[in-house]
Parts: sequence; C-alpha cells; structure tokens
Amino acid sequence: MNDPFKQAEAPRKVLVADEDAEGRLDAWLTATLDGEFSRNRIKALIEQGAVLLKGVVCTEPKRKVAPGDQVEIVLPEPEDPEPKGEDIPLEVLYEDLDVIVIAKPAGLVVHPGAGNWTGTLVNALIYHCGDTLSGIGGVRRPGIVHRLDKDTSGVLVAAKNDAAHRHLAAQFADHGRTGPLERAYQAVVWSRPRQLRGTIDAPLGRAGDRIKRAVKREGSDDAREAVTHYEVMERFHEKPDATALAALIECRLETGRTHQIRVHMAHIGCPLVGDPDYSAGFRTKVNLLPEPAKTVVSGFHRQALHAFLLAFEHPRTGEVMEFRAPMPKDMEALVASLRQ
Repeated sequence: MNDPFKQAEAPRKVLVADEDAEGRLDAWLTATLDGEFSRNRIKALIEQGAVLLKGVVCTEPKRKVAPGDQVEIVLPEPEDPEPKGEDIPLEVLYEDLDVIVIAKPAGLVVHPGAGNWTGTLVNALIYHCGDTLSGIGGVRRPGIVHRLDKDTSGVLVAAKNDAAHRHLAAQFADHGRTGPLERAYQAVVWSRPRQLRGTIDAPLGRAGDRIKRAVKREGSDDAREAVTHYEVMERFHEKPDATALAALIECRLETGRTHQIRVHMAHIGCPLVGDPDYSAGFRTKVNLLPEPAKTVVSGFHRQALHAFLLAFEHPRTGEVMEFRAPMPKDMEALVASLRQ
C-alpha cells in the first residue's frame, strides 16, 4: 500500500482490505491511513457519503470490513480557514511540506482568542504557507502542537497536515520521556536559586482566575503534574554570602504547563525579571542595581524568557532535528547591563 503521507494532496484514495482485515469501517480506515486523519474525521466523511464500499456509497461507519473489500474514499478540498491569513513577517528557521519552524518574537500571540482575533502567529502562518497547508481536521490551517506566551520569544514548530500534526502532538504529549523531544529556555531571574542545579517538582493549577497559575497541593482538583529542571549559568552582583541580585538560568521542561517556568521560578523565590504577573514583590529590587542596569531593567516590560532550543523527530523521515534561536536583542541588552 502506498505511503499515505505521500498522497496527502490526493482527492481520492482506493484501498483494498488485506487478509487480516476486520472490524468497523471507520476504525479500519483510520488504522489503514496510519493516523493521517482522526477517527472522528473519517466517521464524518463516511456519513457525508464520501466513502464507497465495494463500489457502493456507504454512510454507516459501523459497517464491517472483510478481506478483499475495496474501499474508496473521496477527500474534499480543505475548507478555507477561520481566521484568515495576514501578511505578518516571520523568521522561518526551516520549512518543508510537513512542518514549519519559526523563531517567534516577543509580543506575537500564537493563537487567536479573546482580545487577539487578528495579528497572531496562526494568521501569519496561514498567509505564509498558503496552498502547502493540506488541512488540519479538514480546514486549511496550521497545526499548533505547543505554544509560547505572547511575551516569550523563541523556537516554535507547527504542522502543515493532519499526519504531521498527530505525530508531533504525540511527541509533545510524551514530553520527551521516551522520545527525542527536547525543549530548553533561557531566563533572567531575580536573586538566584540556593542550589545551582536542581529540579522543581510542584503541581500547577489555576490561581483563582482564568489566566494565572499557582503551585497546588497534590490531590487538589485541578492540580496537574509539573516538572522543571534548571541550571544557573551566570550570577550577577553576587555577594560574599553567595546571594545575588539576579541570575541567568537555563530551564528544561519535563512537562508543558501554562506559565510553568514563570510559576516554578517564583515558587522558589526567583521570579523572572519583568514578569508582570509573578514578580510584583521584587520590583523594588531594581533600586539596588547600579547604572546602567537600573535603567535597563526598569524599562524591561516582559518576562525575560526565551525558548532557545527545540528538538523533535521529523514526522515523515524520522530524523531528529534540532533548532536554536539566539537570544533576542532586548534580553541580550538586559544580560549585558547586569554583567556591568
């Protein structure tokens, strides 16, 4: 049988059930197409009359498949996307027919939502990728498998078809525990962790509102496992008692919760410089800095967080690919001022 990845653009596929074929039509098609489409999508196509079993239209997903049955599936053109594409500049690190990897700047929202229905990364990708998007769930749009906060910069990958989307989503769900997925961040924090290298294992949940997160007791209703590994790379304005005003750290995620690094670092008393949500109690520390650091830090109005490394297995070739994005200029200036 031909590789379904290589036929992603085809409007029609003809499949023949092998000698081991059995079970429901929708389940068999989903398995035979090797994850190119979800079972719900296959079921919907059957109910819409887009599948022929032995030359006759079949609208019953539960019909049984037998060895030798010929199944023809007609794939409609992907629907136009909502939201619409917008001509927003992108820094593309890599692109092929399956994935696109970009260096997201701080200030760019990843996905449309309340208050940000336009001007997002998704709008930019729809415009940039055009007809190379073969459809995620039947809609011509990019498959977002992970996100970065609006004011976090760094490497981000998106899928361009259903098969790539499912493959990447599985890797991110596994968090690199059994596969090659790797994510690493640079952050500038107030103070410095007591241990120069360590692991923060603290469940996260909602902090009483829709946006903020907080460390929760294990067993709480909304507590979700969250593990962050960190290492102090540089200390700024360190004192003889081993305390410091600030530090540059590297974080590697074992889980991927909303605001995970920001909340975990605040939890151990080292919130991110510039973080508007989790470092309020540290804002007066800027007065302890000499110039020019005092002025630079005072004018840094976003969390000092950058996703500098992303590695994953390519969904078609199986090759492990690694991408890095240099620290953005505003964070470079922040670190340089602290070094002085």
